[in-house]
Formats: sequence, structure tokens, C-alpha cells
Amino acid sequence: MNRRWVHGLKFWFWVALFVAYSAAAVTIVMIDTADYRYQRLSQVRLTTVKTDEQVRRTGAGQVAAVYRAQSGMPFSTLPAGSSFQIVWPDGSTETMTIVDPASGTGAAPLQGSQQVAERAKTPVK
Repeated sequence: MNRRWVHGLKFWFWVALFVAYSAAAVTIVMIDTADYRYQRLSQVRLTTVKTDEQVRRTGAGQVAAVYRAQSGMPFSTLPAGSSFQIVWPDGSTETMTIVDPASGTGAAPLQGSQQVAERAKTPVK
């Protein structure tokens, strides 16, 4: 009976470890465009969640490209199908999904994820 209990304990330990690892792997990356790396990108400076979708897609594509380039593993960071949350210069946020990492407009906004900034910030000039 004691041996059965130890076997059951091992089994549930591995199940718990797998669930914890899976939950950690699903985290969403948050990119704040107020960071100096993103301030001078042409499609990011004046972008908010109220801007035209095509401009937001292009801006998010630029931000994702810079994020990938500065990561330790640029070809596996933000692959197609992954999501990230972007904070635009005015403080508004939305979640984007990578559709095509090779395209300039390869990020698509997740419908309903847009949140207007509570207090508007002055855009970087």
C-alpha cells in the first residue's frame, strides 16, 4: 500500500509540473513604445488605438521586428500565431497577433482588446 501511495505521489508531481510549465509558456509579451528603442519608429510615434487599423498593423509590425532583432533568439521570438500586448505612446493598449513575421503588416489586432488611455500622454516628437 505504501508503494502505491509513492507511485501516485510521483504521478501527480509530474502532472503538476507539466501544468505549471504549460501556464508559464503561455505568457503574453508586453511592449511599451515609450521605450527608447521604439520612439523613433515612423509608424509608432502618433499611433493610438483610435488610429486606422492599417497604420496600427504597420506600427506593430515595426515594433515586433525591433523586439525580435534585440532578443537573444530572433528567429524564434514572436513566431506566427503568437500574441503580444502593445502600449502605444499615448498609453492606450491593444493585443496584437503575429500573422506573418516576414511582412511589414504582419501583426493583426485582436478584436475587442483595444483600451483607450485613461490619461493621454504627450506623443514623442
